[in-house]
Formats: sequence, C-alpha cells, structure tokens
Amino acid sequence: MTDHAPRTERVLIANRGEIALRVIRACRELGLSPVAIYGEGEERSAHVLAADDAYRIPDGDMLPYLNIPAIVEITVRAGASMVHPGYGFLAENAAFAEAIRDAGLAFVGPTPEAMRALGDKVAARKVAVRANVLIVPGTDDPVDTVDEARSWAGEFGYPVAVKAAGGGGGRGFRVAREASELDDAYLGSAGEAQRYFANPTVFLERYLERPRHIEVQIIADQLGNVVALGERDCSVQRRHQKLIEETPSPAVTAEIREQLMAAAVSLALEVGYTSAGTVEFMLAPDGQFYFLEMNTRIQVEHTITEMVTGFDLVKEQLRIAQGFPLSFSQADVDPKGHSIQCRINAEDAGRDFAPTPGTITVYREPGGFGVRIDSAMTAGAAISPMYDSLIAKLVVWGRDRTEAIARMQRALGEFQIEGVATTIPFHQNVLATPAFTAGEATTSFLPEHPEVIPTPQSPVAAAAEADAPSNAEALVEVNGRRFSVVVRGGAFAMASDPAAANGMVPGRRSVAKKGAKASAKEMLESPIQGSVVRVEVVEGQDVTAGQLICVIEAMKMENELLAHRAGTVKSLHVKKGDAIKVGASVVEIS
Repeated sequence: MTDHAPRTERVLIANRGEIALRVIRACRELGLSPVAIYGEGEERSAHVLAADDAYRIPDGDMLPYLNIPAIVEITVRAGASMVHPGYGFLAENAAFAEAIRDAGLAFVGPTPEAMRALGDKVAARKVAVRANVLIVPGTDDPVDTVDEARSWAGEFGYPVAVKAAGGGGGRGFRVAREASELDDAYLGSAGEAQRYFANPTVFLERYLERPRHIEVQIIADQLGNVVALGERDCSVQRRHQKLIEETPSPAVTAEIREQLMAAAVSLALEVGYTSAGTVEFMLAPDGQFYFLEMNTRIQVEHTITEMVTGFDLVKEQLRIAQGFPLSFSQADVDPKGHSIQCRINAEDAGRDFAPTPGTITVYREPGGFGVRIDSAMTAGAAISPMYDSLIAKLVVWGRDRTEAIARMQRALGEFQIEGVATTIPFHQNVLATPAFTAGEATTSFLPEHPEVIPTPQSPVAAAAEADAPSNAEALVEVNGRRFSVVVRGGAFAMASDPAAANGMVPGRRSVAKKGAKASAKEMLESPIQGSVVRVEVVEGQDVTAGQLICVIEAMKMENELLAHRAGTVKSLHVKKGDAIKVGASVVEIS
C-alpha cells in the first residue's frame, strides 16, 4: 500500500559538535527532520544521537567534514532537500555550495556567487570599495611570492598582516613587525591556509595597532530584505582568534553604531547577499572604522546577538533557504540589555594556550537566570586532536554590562570540567581585570595584560614540574561542618593512593623521559599531541635558545616548539607529517 502522507522535509547538517546540535534543535522547532553525518569513532557523538538519521562519511585523505563528493552523495541518499553547513569546515566554501545547488538541493547560506565575492578577502575588499566602505590599506591582489611581499612591505612599511584570502576564524593570519619576520609570516600563513581551506592564496594589509575588533550581524532573505542586528565586540583574542565576545560594544556610540550597520547593509546589498553573515571591522582609537572581512556564514558568537534581540538566527536561516521572508524587519530590532560569551576551550592558557586533547572525566554546567550553554559535551566525551578545541560556549545576559559581567563570573565559578585543561581560569582572570571591566580591551589586551594568564594547569605541565605528588586534597567533617583540606608534601598522597607510590599522579599522564638519564637537559619533549607540519632545523645545526624547532598542529591550531637551550642539534626525532604524542622526543641539543 502506498503511503500518501506528506513527507517531512529533511535537512542534512554538514558539521559536528555543538553547532550541529544547535541546528538540530532549530530544525525540530520548525518541523524539519535533521540528518547528521559523522567520522570515524563519532557514531555515539551527541549530534549523531540527537538527529533522526545519521550517515558515516567514508574514510579518505582529508578530514571527513571536508569531503565534498561524499557529503553531497550522502545528502542525496538520505533524501534531504537542504544542507546546513554550520561554521568552519565547508561553511564558506563556494565550491561546496555550488555542488549542493547543482545536485538540486538548497544550501542554507548565501549563493556561491555572493560567497566568492565576499568570502575571498581580496575580492571582498573590492566590493567594499564599490559600496563606499573604507578599507585598511593593503594589496589590491593576491601576493604570490615572498619577494612580492617584501617589495610591498618595503614600500608601505611595517607592521604588516599576512592574511589568507579564503576561510576565517584567525586561520592563515600572521603579523610581521619587521622585515626579518616577513618570510616566516608569509610561509606560515600560506601553509595554514592550504591545510584548512585548500587555498594557499594570501594578501597583505597594514597591521593596525590597538584597534577594537567590531563586527555587525546581518541577515537577508531572498526577497531583497536586509536587516542589521547591532554590533559585537570581539577584541579579546589569542592568535587572532576570539575568546570573549560581547554586545553591545562598550566603545561604540549610537552614531558609530548607525554608521557600522549602514556599511554592513550596503555591502550585503552590493552582492545580493542572502542568509546570515557577519561584517567585520577594525575600530581605530580615533573612532574611524575600516572594513576587515565578511564571514559568509553563521558565527560562533551569534548567540549573544540572539540573547539581546530575541531572534533565533538559525531558524531564520532555515526559513530563508525555504524561500520565506524574514520574520522581522529593521524596525523590529530593539536590543535589550548586555550579553557576553566566553569560549570554553580545551587549552592551557598558562602554556601559551596549548591544546589539551583528552577525555572529559567530569562535566557539570552552570545554570540559573540569564545563563545559556551551547555544547555537545558530557562526562566521558573525548576532545579529539583532529578538531577544534571548543568544549562549550558559555553565554550570559544581564540588564546592563555590570550585571552581565557579574553573572558570567558566577557561571564560570560553577562550571566544572575535569580531565583536560580549560580556559576557565583565564576567563575568570580577564573578567576581574580593571581594564576589561572598564570596557577598555583592544586586540592588544593579552600582550598588555600578561597578569591574566594563569599558571599552567594541565596534567602534563604539572607532571613535568615534579617527580612525585606533592599535595593532596581531602574532605573532612569536624563537629558537623565540612572542610576541604590540602595536605602539602608527598606522604599523605602516597598513603591515600597506592598509585602515588609508583610515581603516578591520579588522573594525570606523566611526561615520558626518553634519554633523561643521559642528558636530562638536552632533550626537548613535546608538550602536546598533534601532527608535525614544519621542521626548521637539521642535525648538526647550531641553534640559540628560543629558536623555532618545529611547528605542531593540534586541534586546528599551530603551536611553535622553541629551542629550550643554545647548542648544536645532536639528533632530530621528528619530520614533517609525523604524528607526535605528549612527551615524545623532538630534538636533542648538546
């Protein structure tokens, strides 16, 4: 018997983690059926379990979520009519959007043409000029060689930003403050851009000192309606990647806000933009703003705009892809209060934000009025070195900025995550810093305020500092009152846990000490797990303390390993392409 009941429209989500869950929930509210995809070992991930259906992406030579032919084939096989790319991976890949369209499916995002016009930063600068939006001085076209980069920088001066033309999220971004740094900046930017976006194209801009990073959220339907929903301040960053975002910006006046939103709408109209997008600007100390780039996708920090406006941007994206008009107009946008987001990453801020992949053993989220958590984590979940280090997005709302900061401090104190190092101590320090509470943070906040960097907290770093357990904590009760007692010294630890007698710290991984007896100070060991993407020395080479030895990519971040002493490279234990584990020998310097 043929079933003639209407079929629920299916949406394939070409992403993973918290953003996949975010889209799944929006689908459910709209009566759409969400379909997940996943890679090896992810069959029981939160986004897979939450979807109506799930398909594994076949193994290949690339990250599974970058496999365009496989994802398109799965979409068709699953009977989905729409694809939501989330953010990262293929979200700003025009070829992917085109492949979805060519398959007769709807891409939840802008058209490939608009994506090419704005997603490529060189092309986007030209669009900005046509839209009468001021741009940062830079090259008009891609820079194909290091020699070209040297020539431009020599004429226009330093510091210079070397930036990937495609992609975003701080990937493929390097700064050369003087001529001696330009070669490494160029090669590093081009190499990272090739790995993450399959596009090594870079260009140059003058690097502005101490600006604010301000962005405007826009959303547009297929009927020509474009709405700007206010600005976000994303100035607190590490490695040009955002850590804390807030809206509204404490530095933006009503007059500047109006100008920023008008510029963002003008850019969108210039290319016939549809769906959600973010126009990013640099706000100079004198109040002048410059177009930086446009992210042609939903942003990680869309949450805080939702908190102050009350509009669900992901649901709007899905409606737009179905051909519906926006459910609100510019006149309906009336932001209320203040919202802050802290990105809780699996990183040890005390070790230069080194990624800390591993298994989360304890996970307890904060709650209460005005607190939102976007996450896909639970106790027992693994933080894979293959993907981003994001654990959760902690978002708060307050009636004003002071209340929002206080609420965020309270929520951070309630958030319990164990098993991996996290950025929670860093966020707590930042929110307690007078410069931040006064609303004075710029993109130079971290180098100007080293006091916000906490002491190393990761198991690896702590194990490297001591040969045995030195402190132990116990809960005791005296006269009906509970106390937390820390006993300093190894005796208690050894008595309370048999593993301590064997030199193991409960819940920690010890650093391997290869060659330690023969030359304890000569061997440089890896503090992180990842892949070697560059090696900068050879055996027999003389090096100075602090010289770059190699670059290790872990959790979508490049990490530089520097020489721990001056001397001669006696033996080199890694090469490009090697997978490396924590504690593995990298180089012996005698």
